[in-house]
Amino acid sequence: MDKKELIEKYDIDLPKLESEQLKLAKQLEIKDEMDFSLAEMFGAVDIMFIKNKILCSIIVCDKNYEILDRAYSFEKVRFPYLAGFRAYRELPAMTEAFNKLNEKPDVVFVPAQGILHPRLGLASHFSLALGVASIGVSNSVIGCEIKGDDILKGGKKVGKVLISKPNSRPIYISPGNKISISSGYELCKKFINLPHKLPEPMHLASKYGREVKKELL
Repeated sequence: MDKKELIEKYDIDLPKLESEQLKLAKQLEIKDEMDFSLAEMFGAVDIMFIKNKILCSIIVCDKNYEILDRAYSFEKVRFPYLAGFRAYRELPAMTEAFNKLNEKPDVVFVPAQGILHPRLGLASHFSLALGVASIGVSNSVIGCEIKGDDILKGGKKVGKVLISKPNSRPIYISPGNKISISSGYELCKKFINLPHKLPEPMHLASKYGREVKKELL
């Protein structure tokens, strides 16, 4: 099914959603809400799709990678995949899983774009919805320029390139909200635990997600 058919089937008003994204983006605060060198609890999200359902798994760990809390949601997908609009597909499940946590993290690693997004990345939307600082960690960038290890959008620095593992493709780090570009980048570097390519909390979330999937199926 192509994009036009999906929009018609789900009765989606894309211009309205784009307008909402741009409006919400004005609320973003790309600055540190705390001294993140003193942060003690780190969250990470894992998303996977199983047939017509979405499984969102979230873990909270300390700086030594000990898991302090974890939760998941598993529900029917109610919005199609449309590039640039992931939040409308994935955010409900992410919100449900996050709200089940008893231990709330200081910052959350999200496998998506933050301010790299043309309007409002999933990592940013998540932060605005839940009120927690977030870091976007993505495998690609669109509409941005790479200069050295800086990522520019419209000439403005919006993120950093991180080659976390030798001979592997880079990951692209951008703040979602409530954290600066430099702090988000430094936290990602700090939590690289080779041979894993992604920050360790994300690896733990992915591992937990696979465990949940096995139980559910």
